[in-house]
Amino acid sequence: MSRNERTGYPQWSRREWLRVSSAAGAAGFASAIPSRAAPTLPVRGGGPDVYTRIGARPFINCTATLTLNGGTATLPEVIEATREASYYHVNLDELMAKVGPRIAELLGSEAAMVSSGAAGANTCGTLACVAGGDPEKIQQLPDTRGLKDEVIVPKWARSIYDQAIRTVGIKMIEVDTLEDLERAFGPKTAMATSTTRILNGKFSAAQYVDAAHKRGVPVLIDAAAELPLVPNPFLADGVDLVSYSGGKILRGPQSAGLLLGRKDLIAAAWTNSAPHHTFARAMKVSKEEIVGILAAVEALRGSRDRAAEDAEWKSWYRHIIERISTVPGVSGRIIESPRPSYYPTMEVMWDPGRIGLIAPEVGQALLEGEPRIMTHAVRREYSPQYSPEEEGHSFRIRPAAMHPGEHKIVAERLLQVFRNAPGPKSPLKPDPPAVDINGAWSLDIRFVVGSTRHKLYLRSKGSDLAGVHVRSIASGPLTGTLSGDMIRFRSEGPYEAATLAYSFSGRVHGNEMSGEVNLGEYGKAEWRAYRKVTAKA
Repeated sequence: MSRNERTGYPQWSRREWLRVSSAAGAAGFASAIPSRAAPTLPVRGGGPDVYTRIGARPFINCTATLTLNGGTATLPEVIEATREASYYHVNLDELMAKVGPRIAELLGSEAAMVSSGAAGANTCGTLACVAGGDPEKIQQLPDTRGLKDEVIVPKWARSIYDQAIRTVGIKMIEVDTLEDLERAFGPKTAMATSTTRILNGKFSAAQYVDAAHKRGVPVLIDAAAELPLVPNPFLADGVDLVSYSGGKILRGPQSAGLLLGRKDLIAAAWTNSAPHHTFARAMKVSKEEIVGILAAVEALRGSRDRAAEDAEWKSWYRHIIERISTVPGVSGRIIESPRPSYYPTMEVMWDPGRIGLIAPEVGQALLEGEPRIMTHAVRREYSPQYSPEEEGHSFRIRPAAMHPGEHKIVAERLLQVFRNAPGPKSPLKPDPPAVDINGAWSLDIRFVVGSTRHKLYLRSKGSDLAGVHVRSIASGPLTGTLSGDMIRFRSEGPYEAATLAYSFSGRVHGNEMSGEVNLGEYGKAEWRAYRKVTAKA
């Protein structure tokens, strides 16, 4: 075992770690797959050299509209519109004064503005409700002293994207029932908000709006992943502001979004947005993106046939299912769209009694091949929607970022992976623990910049590990294993609408232990723990 030259922490080999890893052999399995006549990425535009010339490797994207993976497959007319817009200059206030009404007309809204994604729309909408058009309030933020700084939200409709609203400096007030809602409003209430989960919640959007409007409070709905339908169901229920992503099913510029709704609030939202010197100055949207998202909306209301798109995507799914189902134990199913503003998806499934792979191993095999294929099966550092501890035997395929013909490549690669898969695996038996780790530990984590100190309270039964991870703001339970002197555990702790997951791996040496912690989308860090109290025998 070697040590990290900078920190002195133990640095164990891949061979050592795979001895106890539940996902052992994923990379080895991927490299063992025959590389027979692998197709390359189809050439579009000038080809992938814009990425490959610097060593970046693009992929076929089966994760649809995830920002992390590049978003949707942009419409050709959007690409052309943004290209044309780049050749000329225009005043952004003047441009928005023309584009906003045009989009509003096309989508049946009183007013509209283009934002820096749906998150930017949510922030600017919140700013409009907190600061309005008052220059002094605009400059004061995010200092909310003397301002309305509370936003009501249904507890069951929260999401990690609430941070785009919280960033303004406000406090989220959770409600669960209509009775809670009636009691939640007060003199500091600036806005009420929700995600599209309100469509299946404990009260309806219309009831939510009615309660808010009785107190003169505007309502904002985050519909980022949805298509802006005409007529708009949220605006029909009286919602004041609705946000949409431009880089999802709308298939416009990835970093642009839309805010639809009340004319006065849209005007205030634009005042609080870049290019103006406000809290949201960093949330800039360019002339190219403004024109590009207009092109996407015009295509949606003109040349696009959403029913035909869904039919084509389902034909891709049927082809994939037909191919992979030739392997015993492997199957697939089409999952219909839950509502008209979304799209159908597909689930790939396999029997672990026949196919000795877990989802991360399939995902890694697809990602390491040629061409690369990105799926929801990969580990969390690639896709925030997958937990690396979840040893499942299925994953979703989503179509909106795939191009015609790529489904055939996906089908053949999946077929290859499953045909070459090992048989059922025997459960890995950990070695007996080599050390007693029961008790309290002081935990130091060293990030790429900065460090923190937490606490661990551990208890073990054989090789099984449980306990509590006490953090600064997001404490929670932990579970894991101790095999010999090798320790592996995972903790999850809630904060606001987020669940912060830490995956620890390392070695115990006396009254110390150390190793690496995977922080999911936030990268990795090094950790060291010191025993504080030894449990009595």
